[in-house]
Amino acid sequence: MQEFTNWTVKTIREDKFIGSWMEERKFDWIPIVSKTISNIIDKNKSILVVTDDNREWFLKYILNKINSKENARPLLPFYDFNIFVQNSDKINSEDEIELLRDMLDISFPNGYIFWYIGRSQSKKAVLSKVSNNSFLWLFDEDVQNSFNLKSSDAALDMKLLQLYRLFDKSLNAALFAEIEVDK
Repeated sequence: MQEFTNWTVKTIREDKFIGSWMEERKFDWIPIVSKTISNIIDKNKSILVVTDDNREWFLKYILNKINSKENARPLLPFYDFNIFVQNSDKINSEDEIELLRDMLDISFPNGYIFWYIGRSQSKKAVLSKVSNNSFLWLFDEDVQNSFNLKSSDAALDMKLLQLYRLFDKSLNAALFAEIEVDK
């Protein structure tokens, strides 16, 4: 079983579809991914995927790929948050947030994690940013325990696809005991 950091660097270097830019960002990436994978595999938490409006295409991509038959692995608990809450960008008050959290606590007794991808100023980001254990891919803001990108980056969409590829490979490696992620 390989150590996660070494496995990640080796995977970045060997996979021609993952950009070399990721090697420079490995120390931003590894802690949040290992925590997220540990929450999924060891703690049986579900993942609620949320994106800003400009990344709806990426939400659909993730949900189509994550449990694809091509993966040859157990199905994983990834869900479109919009299915549970229509117009999540209209949740404004603390009371509405608490009611939503109560519903999610009942629906997911083992817990849940928000995976948010998008601009941090989006109203859809609010709930993800205030929740513990969120898996945040934020644009244009440096927030601790998140992976930060620039929305003005001409290669942003390609980088998102590369990040997903690395995350998916990390999930596989953890599921099949090829790596040990930090807990």
